[in-house]
Amino acid sequence: MTSIAGRSDASLRAELLHDVAWGLSRAQKELPPKYFYDRRGSELFDEITRLPEYYLTRTERALLDCWSTPVMVALRPRALVELGAGSADKTRLLLDAMVYAGSGEVYVPIDVSAEFLDDAAARLREEYPTLGIEPVVGDIADPLDLGPDLPRPALIGFLGSTIGNFDAAEARALLENVARAMRPDDRFLLGADLRKNPAVIEAAYNDAQGVTAEFNLNVLRVLNRDLGASFDPSKFEHRAFYDRTLHRIEMHLVSTDDQRVSIPGVGEVAFAGGESIRTEISCKYDRASLDCMLGDAGLVIERWITDSAQTYALVVATLARDGGIDA
Repeated sequence: MTSIAGRSDASLRAELLHDVAWGLSRAQKELPPKYFYDRRGSELFDEITRLPEYYLTRTERALLDCWSTPVMVALRPRALVELGAGSADKTRLLLDAMVYAGSGEVYVPIDVSAEFLDDAAARLREEYPTLGIEPVVGDIADPLDLGPDLPRPALIGFLGSTIGNFDAAEARALLENVARAMRPDDRFLLGADLRKNPAVIEAAYNDAQGVTAEFNLNVLRVLNRDLGASFDPSKFEHRAFYDRTLHRIEMHLVSTDDQRVSIPGVGEVAFAGGESIRTEISCKYDRASLDCMLGDAGLVIERWITDSAQTYALVVATLARDGGIDA
């Protein structure tokens, strides 16, 4: 993790090049979803969160609106660290509650998009003059180094069901990073989308306005701009479907015809008509699967908060050695 100005363009480009070369050489071509989130991609995702089909943000916001103050008053964190902060729109509910609790000193938003993060931090400094706003550019999958000077106790937040974008091994590694960074009096706040009618889930990733499709295609424009690739986005189509066995959405970009794409530093990549690049997964959970996933990482659920329809959960977790209780 680095400060907002600490990572070089050359380093970021080298990482992108490595990820693209590795991902597009696989039998099922894939790209890490973190490359959606340049400025344009971040703006498109913000638009997605306001779409009628996209229930996740709406439901999570309602839960945060109801529960942020009770949670903050009970935990009284001095610092809020947020993984994948984005625009920090929903986070304001947590920041308001932390200020109300009288304990808050600093907010550390962590995100891969430096430009978008910098803009969000500037706005937050105006809105919360009593809080230190210390943005960090970083990949949330990297080890989490909170440093010796972070005020404690800290609440580490990971909202938006972004945990679902990681497969089982990746999710465990990320959660282990969180657990290693925590002290006994810290807490972890996780937002997780729950299993439900697959038709409802699929509609959220295939909106009628086509915003999600545009968001998906934006990753090709990122590769064209940052690597000089020759992708023609008009020759790829968005596809999203729910895998009922793996309990996850898969998002793909499907090549509409046989084609070859040139990527400097990688070479030519051939696509057959109908062949796809998997750009994202979004896993869905239940209480048992979350208990298991967190437990494997050394964490235990302390509070389990859901909406009345049991479609989405906010989970407060603590280090396993402290024990856990149901809310």
